[in-house]
Amino acid sequence: MRKKWLVLFILVFSTMLSSFAFYFYQVIYTPNFQIDKDDINIVIPKGATFKDVQDLLYDNKIVNDLVAFSLLAKLMNYDEAVKPGVYTIKKDMPNLLVVRRLRSGDQVPVRITFNNIRLIDELPEKITANTGVDPNDFRALVENDTIISELGFTPETIVSMFIPNTYEVYWTITAEALLEKMKEEHDRFWSDQRLQKAAKLNMTPLEVSTLASIVQAETQKYDEAATVAGLYINRLQRNIALQADPTLVFAAQDFTIKRVLNVHKEIDSPYNTYMYNGLPPGPINMPQPNYIDAVLNYKEHRYLYMCAKEDFSGYHNFATNLRDHLRNAEKYQTALNRAGLYR
Repeated sequence: MRKKWLVLFILVFSTMLSSFAFYFYQVIYTPNFQIDKDDINIVIPKGATFKDVQDLLYDNKIVNDLVAFSLLAKLMNYDEAVKPGVYTIKKDMPNLLVVRRLRSGDQVPVRITFNNIRLIDELPEKITANTGVDPNDFRALVENDTIISELGFTPETIVSMFIPNTYEVYWTITAEALLEKMKEEHDRFWSDQRLQKAAKLNMTPLEVSTLASIVQAETQKYDEAATVAGLYINRLQRNIALQADPTLVFAAQDFTIKRVLNVHKEIDSPYNTYMYNGLPPGPINMPQPNYIDAVLNYKEHRYLYMCAKEDFSGYHNFATNLRDHLRNAEKYQTALNRAGLYR
């Protein structure tokens, strides 16, 4: 009789052990995430708890069996080691790989993109958009005179440190680290080759960026950017005032101005390139890399004057003398009057 009970116990125990083993095998290795769905990136915010992670996975239907995931996560102590960041959850991923990825903080980088920026105040919202950085924290850094001075810039020139492009960072990057990365990207952009070209112009990288910002504001037609750059370089080399209308708009801080008038030329500002010779104290926008290169690779010619074409195509008429320039200007002013653009 005792033998029968022993055999029965062994059979029951073996069955239960097999069942538990099979269950734990399923918990560990059976696909449980994004079942028959595409890969997905999830964001675990700073300060998130294990319960927050559970809710995120369940509410967004990312996990199939939340209990199985939670069991393994607790066995592997992930519930006590939640790390913020952006993580990729692949199609049909098992619990083991997901827990390992989340517990180790194996993040994927996010992309930050910024361009079309005129004032530094416009940058924080754009540059931090895909990160966990608070825009106000970043704004506090770029508005701190001591910090930007340590980076080698001033409030007037800090905009030139940022080279518009797309960059990869981790979502958990800090405001301070993001600022430092932008300085590194600036230094990387200004390669030996670009520095040599700037030196040939007898200009610093800041001066090149400042001129590039004027060229960019003057023409949205990149195929004439090198010609416009050459014109301004001609004026700088001859100590002739740049007389660039976009600098007056910047000096007025009224970016709704469509037509620059004589009254704008009377604004007493270091950005008024009608009143003061040379370059203004800093860029009037954040120039794109190709406009910086347009200055460094400017087109050589004898032009000293330019005026927007009367067909409003965005291109310009160029002139080597004042007489021809005044003729071009008259045609453009007439076109503005006909279009009813008086301001």
